[in-house]
Amino acid sequence: MKLDSKILGGKRDNYLSWDEFFMGISKLAAGRSKDPNTQVGACIVSEDNRILSIGYNGAPNNFDDNLFPWNREGKPTETKYMYVCHAEANAINNYLGSRKDLRGARIYVDLFPCNECAKDIIQAGIKEVVYLSDKYDGTDGNLVSKHLFDACGVKYRKMNEEYEKVIKLSLKPDEAITYIKED
Repeated sequence: MKLDSKILGGKRDNYLSWDEFFMGISKLAAGRSKDPNTQVGACIVSEDNRILSIGYNGAPNNFDDNLFPWNREGKPTETKYMYVCHAEANAINNYLGSRKDLRGARIYVDLFPCNECAKDIIQAGIKEVVYLSDKYDGTDGNLVSKHLFDACGVKYRKMNEEYEKVIKLSLKPDEAITYIKED
């Protein structure tokens, strides 16, 4: 039996694509970061578009982030860099299911992964990285990340420019958070 679409009515045609939806989740997770300079979120998705895990950059579990050094400059032990857990690593570590379920997954992240996170992504079996910004493009760490991904068969792609579409997440009837692609 064939149903007449005129009888059923038409569906909405300005809905979010999967990429926009999962990147929106990633951006929302980034909002949990307490880093005053760089907020990054990550969302791991199965091959059948199911969210497996989410993470954001921040202090390790059970470490009081009030004691966390959020500085960008100074002695290495007094800056955030030796303490912070990156969003990608947190998303992988937050996953409570079987690690085999991460094989073939995609990870959405607003900032292209560093070389340490690239290794974690590869080890987890994630096969695609979708990102918004590649602001460290050409740096040693960035070049190593891309070399690792290329050598290990992990695809990576920058989100299409159409992400400029505004994603509004209603908080209260009169408020909304607006996310727009950043470069």
